[in-house]
Amino acid sequence: MARVKRGVTTHNRHKKILKLAKGYRGRSSTCFRVAVEKVEKGLLYAYRDRKAKKREFRALWIQRINAAVREYGMIYSQFIFGLKKAGIEMDRKVLSELAISEKETFKGLVDEVRNALQKA
Repeated sequence: MARVKRGVTTHNRHKKILKLAKGYRGRSSTCFRVAVEKVEKGLLYAYRDRKAKKREFRALWIQRINAAVREYGMIYSQFIFGLKKAGIEMDRKVLSELAISEKETFKGLVDEVRNALQKA
């Protein structure tokens, strides 16, 4: 039985890691052992930060909505409660965009919320 030589397999594995490490500083992009550590750590950060990104954007949208609503003498929590009372289902991303780009539409929304809160 012939002996199995694994040079091709190892070379491909090394190539894959070094390709992922492209752009890293110093030996991190050229030395396989160091590159493996850096790539693994980088992939962990990428996984973690995909989750964190969602949290950060939601917080940003809430801050924008709060700032826009305060111009009309209301606070964020009252506004969201009023939206639920009025039966308006819009996510915070869309509300944030309305608050920035279409102020008249957002003002109409605030008025509807105010009416819904007065009825309740």
